[in-house]
Amino acid sequence: MWLFFAFLGPVSWAISTHIDKYLVDRYFRDADTAVLMLFTALVGVLALPVIWYFEPAVFSASWRAIAVMTASGVMYIGSMLFYLRAIQSEEASVVAPLFQMTTIFTFLLAWVMLGETLTLHAGAGAALIIAGVLFLSLDENFHLTAVKPKVVFGMVACTLILALANVLFKFYAVRDDFWVTTFWTFVGEALFGFALLARPRYRRQIRALVRTHAGALLGVCGANELINLGGGLAVRYAAMLAPVALVAAVASTTTLFVFAVGTLVSIFAPRFAREDLSRDSVIRKVIAAVIVTAGVLLAGG
Repeated sequence: MWLFFAFLGPVSWAISTHIDKYLVDRYFRDADTAVLMLFTALVGVLALPVIWYFEPAVFSASWRAIAVMTASGVMYIGSMLFYLRAIQSEEASVVAPLFQMTTIFTFLLAWVMLGETLTLHAGAGAALIIAGVLFLSLDENFHLTAVKPKVVFGMVACTLILALANVLFKFYAVRDDFWVTTFWTFVGEALFGFALLARPRYRRQIRALVRTHAGALLGVCGANELINLGGGLAVRYAAMLAPVALVAAVASTTTLFVFAVGTLVSIFAPRFAREDLSRDSVIRKVIAAVIVTAGVLLAGG
């Protein structure tokens, strides 16, 4: 069951990654990508009364737990800000493999903070998953795709902060309650959004964007945030059922799905995305898929 929820995340995020790239290229090429985070925060705000209605115990947690859970939400949005700035200057299929660092950081933090360890076969499965995804990032000469140092440093910050946010989420979700933790995480995301709105520069940008592209922008962003939200909740729930480092390894298959979704879009809607469909590229992707599948079967067994 945890594998099902763990895979909902990467599938959703792969779709969301291509939508993010479309949004950045179409609407945010000359705007600060921090404005896009306002839509993420807005979805969280809309979810708060719904969670409160079905889970009235959200205010029963200690103030210390509330503070840390809220900080987890702030960190999550902050990590996504680094990601969006990376994707603004690189292709989605180049940035996505850098998310594999999340698995390494999550394993280290879960070991230190939660005392989690992986069994031998689970660890081997996680290693195969990461190896398969990294293999997918090689070019035809088996060299890693060149990435700007600024993008690499940004993604290091993104994955470290995201790993810490995920570990903190599991720590308090296990102790208190999944939906209580989710509620206060969304509060943190909303606070981040309000902090952005407090800056006149961001208010001017969002007013200009809504004035010129209101319908399309709100529609695409709204759908994207719901997809992203569903994936995030699924992975967080999976982390309640299995070691968070193992869930992070399965979630790292996002890169594989990014290529798969990119391939489908390139075939059926090429104006929205273009993926390399050459013979060597397809063979490389098939090999990577086999390696990742073997890793998932090993980890899940």
